[in-house]
Amino acid sequence: MLPSFLYPGPLELLSALALALVLDIVYPYHSGFMLMVHPVHTSYFMALRLYRPFSSRARGAMIWAAVMSSHLVAYAAALYLAYRLSPIAWIIVAGYITKTSASLRLLIDEVNGAGRALEEGDLGRARALAQGLVRRDLSVEDAGHVASAAIESLAESLNDGFVSPLFWYAVLGPLGALAQRLVNTLDGALGFKDPEHLKVGWASARADTIVNYIPARLTAALIVIASARSARRAAAAWASCSGLTESLNAGAPMSAMAGSLGVTLEKRGSYTLCPEFGRLPGAQDIRGSVRVALAAASLMVGLEAIILALLRA
Repeated sequence: MLPSFLYPGPLELLSALALALVLDIVYPYHSGFMLMVHPVHTSYFMALRLYRPFSSRARGAMIWAAVMSSHLVAYAAALYLAYRLSPIAWIIVAGYITKTSASLRLLIDEVNGAGRALEEGDLGRARALAQGLVRRDLSVEDAGHVASAAIESLAESLNDGFVSPLFWYAVLGPLGALAQRLVNTLDGALGFKDPEHLKVGWASARADTIVNYIPARLTAALIVIASARSARRAAAAWASCSGLTESLNAGAPMSAMAGSLGVTLEKRGSYTLCPEFGRLPGAQDIRGSVRVALAAASLMVGLEAIILALLRA
């Protein structure tokens, strides 16, 4: 059992979640002071300040523990003080923490932007917009591979940035959602496979794999359900292609999305998901992927509300 200031009654949890979702819609872009204090921003740069190239696994584990503990203690203290003040104060603080942990609108806007650029025939702008979503170089990729990168990122980030934080919110409250977001951020900061990061980023990469293992498969299931008439095809693609990616988790939602759309998703030199469909995606497929992602996110919110309502009952 968690302390009440971390996991109070279901009514407070539902209210904080609703506030977080509204804030994500009306204020998706953090800037200025709000960006400087955003936990993703502070944890990312704290990790980079502590990082040293070619460092050991021990140093990587210490960086991970220092970043996680410092942030979780600070936000737990904020929740405790708010809880002592009033239920409304707790809902506001918890809503802010959850909003910074689970983000959807920014992702949707960026993917839609890449899709619109492709529709307008502006491949250069589409490359630039999709480049903000993925690590690999898109500067010379064709339209199909740019669209593929955008859709792959949408499917993977739907899990990392929305479904997984909400999953851990249901399990551990706002601090659970924040912990997931910190774990994912540390993987993004240090979890590379090049020689400079291989050892020092090992703990961050392994923690991210563990924390997102169940949510990634939940995301794939939500994509299958959200696919409606294409659900059987999405489920078959998930079953046959999810193990083709280097990441243990990313393949599940990406392959389900490929099956939902009936397209091949490909990262040159790394993987080709669902080659049997015989075509790379285009701008219209990006639009379709956004519709599926929004439907899957809505299903997750509904599932979360049902779980918390059952806890109240």
